[in-house]
Amino acid sequence: MIRVGLFVAVLAVLLLAGIEGWLAALIAAVIGLCVSYLFLGRQREAVATAVHHRRSGTTVAATDDEDVEDALESNTFLGPKDLESDGPAQR
Repeated sequence: MIRVGLFVAVLAVLLLAGIEGWLAALIAAVIGLCVSYLFLGRQREAVATAVHHRRSGTTVAATDDEDVEDALESNTFLGPKDLESDGPAQR
């Protein structure tokens, strides 16, 4: 989102300066690319690492949300004891 915002900001400035639309878009894209390459390297590296881990199968442990989704998909969210009880769930 930072990159898109940067592109839009540069494009708006160039359009307000009276530069033709297609040329302003081209210049904004080049400026946005250069600035994001120079200053947003940490975010790019984090995404590249996450993609690498996901593709190589060395993902980090699943989050609670993923565990709940897996349980819902496999219909093991509620067990027979949970369905038989009339009172609040006991821990």
